[in-house]
Amino acid sequence: MSARVFVDTNVLVYWRDSSEPAKQKRAQEWLEWLWQRSAGRISLQVLQEYYVTVTRKLDVSLPVAEARDDVRTFMAWSPPSPGLDLFERAWSLQERFSLSWWDAMIVASGLEQGSDFLLSEDLQAGQNLDGMLVVNPFATLPSAVFP
Repeated sequence: MSARVFVDTNVLVYWRDSSEPAKQKRAQEWLEWLWQRSAGRISLQVLQEYYVTVTRKLDVSLPVAEARDDVRTFMAWSPPSPGLDLFERAWSLQERFSLSWWDAMIVASGLEQGSDFLLSEDLQAGQNLDGMLVVNPFATLPSAVFP
């Protein structure tokens, strides 16, 4: 079985943000790698954050129709609907690892989906969060994590 990799919002945003060409290229490499291996995992929170960011917060916003198509595409990774169990897990993670609420929800969502890795530049690379390892996708190639 291949590793499951949870993708944080920043990876998707940089995939579409042409103002950061190096990060855009790296995000594209990771996303291609994940699609080829059916290894990507995501949450509804990530998709919501992505949609708002690319349609309202980038210097050159993505057209709404294109952002909606992206969200529909990433729905193929079957993000689960959050329930009380996810909140309970996020509260526990928030306290134990001193995470912000939104980061705790990201981590809880990844763990709920059995993810082995979390791609994020917002959390400490190399940190082990209940068995899910944080990888900075902009400092690490997929081949370095999965030789």
